[in-house]
Amino acid sequence: TKFISAAREYAEKTCTIAAWDFYVFFAIAFYTGLRKGEIHALKWSDIDGSYLGVKRSITQKLKGGDVETPPKNQSSIRTIQMPVPLIDVLNEHKNRYAAIDRFTDDFRICGGTRPLRDTSVENANQKFAKLAGVKKIRIHDFRHSHASVLVNNGINIQEVARRLGHSNIEITWNTYSHLYPKEEERA
Repeated sequence: TKFISAAREYAEKTCTIAAWDFYVFFAIAFYTGLRKGEIHALKWSDIDGSYLGVKRSITQKLKGGDVETPPKNQSSIRTIQMPVPLIDVLNEHKNRYAAIDRFTDDFRICGGTRPLRDTSVENANQKFAKLAGVKKIRIHDFRHSHASVLVNNGINIQEVARRLGHSNIEITWNTYSHLYPKEEERA
């Protein structure tokens, strides 16, 4: 909460589309558990009401430009229902983009005509953590935070695996089994 509040305050103060892109990037990461490359690849056309279609990923290369590919595995191609707070964040952000000349739904959600750069996302992560007075976590750890929230709210591990795009439930169980310590007692 402190981190995302700091990111929003920074965007409001800076008042640039780029600052808002970083805020939205981290909101998507937390509320969906998408991988970094999947967030980079998101376009406005991937949103259908309260659903977000994950169809592609972007790998950034130092030489030769970005490479757009399908996500990590077949099960990573998925549709995720978004929570209301994220829908609100995205609606606000789309209104910002709609004010840009030649805007289309083919624009990237975070970055417009070109995805945010990994180094810039990492720098923003450091900046927002410092502004919030919290420990900086890796970008990938936002994915773990999303999974932890789901598990702690009693979401079935199969749904957690589906939302994360894991190829099988064993990956999810091996990564998050420590979040289920009371299951033995409950059983």
